[in-house]
Amino acid sequence: MKNVFVALLQFVLFLAVFTAFSFFPVLNIQHVIGPTPDGTRVFIWDGLLLSALLYLVILGIEAARRRVAQAGVWTTVAFVLAAGAGLAIKLGFKTISSF
Repeated sequence: MKNVFVALLQFVLFLAVFTAFSFFPVLNIQHVIGPTPDGTRVFIWDGLLLSALLYLVILGIEAARRRVAQAGVWTTVAFVLAAGAGLAIKLGFKTISSF
């Protein structure tokens, strides 16, 4: 039960980092998807990359504590679900006006 609660907290943490850095990019790494009538459609990678970096840091801590076999699976599930949810609600996608 404790592992599920920690995984839920990690899910919220990964999704919060993904959301925050998608709206307020620090590195401003963008990939142009294509033009639209309203402007240019881009994907801002900052949120996804920084949440992936956080995932690796948490896995490193779990490896140092020798808990990867138990907690690593739950951390991976939390990260994959948070990344999937973030992409499903189109975090990081932005239309830049050409006007």
